[in-house]
Amino acid sequence: MSIYENVADKYPASVIDAALAGSSQVPYWLDDPQRPAALPALEGTLDTDLLVVGGGYSGLWTALLAKERDPQRQVVLIEAQTIGWAASGRNGGFCEASLVHGDSNGRQHLPKENALLRELGLENLRELTETIERYEIDCELTYSGVLKLATEEHQLQWLKEEQELYPELVLLSRTEVRETVQSPLYQGGLWDRNGTVMVNPAKLAWGLRRVCLEKGVKIFEHTQATGLEEHKNRITVRTGAGSITAQKVALATNVFPSLLKRHHLYTIPVYDYALMSEPLSDTQLESIGWKDQQGLADLNNRFHYYRMTRDANGAVRILFGGFDAEYYFGGQVKPEYDQRAETFRKLVAHFYFTFPQLEGVKFSHAWGGAIDSCSRFFSFFDSSHGGKVAYVAGFTGLGVGATRFAGNVLLDLLSGQKTQRTELEMVKKKPIPFPPEPAAWIGVKLMTSELARADRNQGKRGLFLKTMDALGMGFDS
Repeated sequence: MSIYENVADKYPASVIDAALAGSSQVPYWLDDPQRPAALPALEGTLDTDLLVVGGGYSGLWTALLAKERDPQRQVVLIEAQTIGWAASGRNGGFCEASLVHGDSNGRQHLPKENALLRELGLENLRELTETIERYEIDCELTYSGVLKLATEEHQLQWLKEEQELYPELVLLSRTEVRETVQSPLYQGGLWDRNGTVMVNPAKLAWGLRRVCLEKGVKIFEHTQATGLEEHKNRITVRTGAGSITAQKVALATNVFPSLLKRHHLYTIPVYDYALMSEPLSDTQLESIGWKDQQGLADLNNRFHYYRMTRDANGAVRILFGGFDAEYYFGGQVKPEYDQRAETFRKLVAHFYFTFPQLEGVKFSHAWGGAIDSCSRFFSFFDSSHGGKVAYVAGFTGLGVGATRFAGNVLLDLLSGQKTQRTELEMVKKKPIPFPPEPAAWIGVKLMTSELARADRNQGKRGLFLKTMDALGMGFDS
């Protein structure tokens, strides 16, 4: 049985109620007075060299990289809401080097290419942090790495196997890991010092927005793309109150429906949820240690991720998220799905279970958001209209860093030139599409159930999961 099984039953409802009383439904990162005012929406027609559709990380990186490659290129970016309001402003701020949602997942899906993709991912992360520093983007960049945690005895072998593959990773014993972060759950750990940095995700998006504007990118917010068509060897994208004609178009809408209908079955919206604690006292901080401030994540299929952050007053808070990943019938993105009381209550209990010395800490924010999940759990690419349109989606929650690499791939594809990136199997090969409803909902629910069952059975995968692995739709966390 998994150690998190029925944990919520250990705490009285009144304790959970008190922890969540008065918590804001606004994502913590976006609940910031420094959030920039929205830019005007597009009205009328416009002509440009490159149009980027989508104002999350994928679109922002594409626009910035396009200007860095050719400062004279005219670049326009449109966003249906405001910059960074969706996944880019709601995630945990774990900016990882991996382009394939973890090494084991990469080995499973692209075994011949995984070593190269690891190198390219580390290179991309280095370039990403150099960009942040070069443009003085104040996104609370922290070079703390990530500490993977074994909470079950059988997971220790997984840590040892990964450390044997990559000796630069630091393997921690039960005693050592508990000296690093004080929790009675930890059996061991593996510290990747160089493969992850931590950021304030909303401030990263807003910083990229600023730099794009400074470089001459025209950004229109509250401007939703409604259609795409080719006319006289150029692409016209229609919006609510106008249109934009461009030589090239990069589609970076991720979880939201693509303007190309053929992509509609390649992604589904899966909802992830998180809490942010109220500020901790000095005594509470001392009780948990965690002086290196690494990002933390356990090794269960239904895993938790958590991290420290400092608020505007310099006080330390803890973000605690994950475990449940919810897919709602019909595959739509709706604001009401951003809140799920059952999951928030579960996360409070898991937080207290992880850090019993912090029982009674309250949570100021509780929120969720949609992740663009595909069947291989990392991004895929496509092009259309004779190479004048390029598309990316499917990051499955690990896009903070991978979106920058994707921006370079999109620009390579639009250039029409063969590059190392365009020749990758990762770029050429697409994931298996999801079936239409109700089969998609049934399949996702069955997958979730079987992953939970594996957690209860020392990680051993049953027939269904093994079959999904063989079909190329399995996930190894």
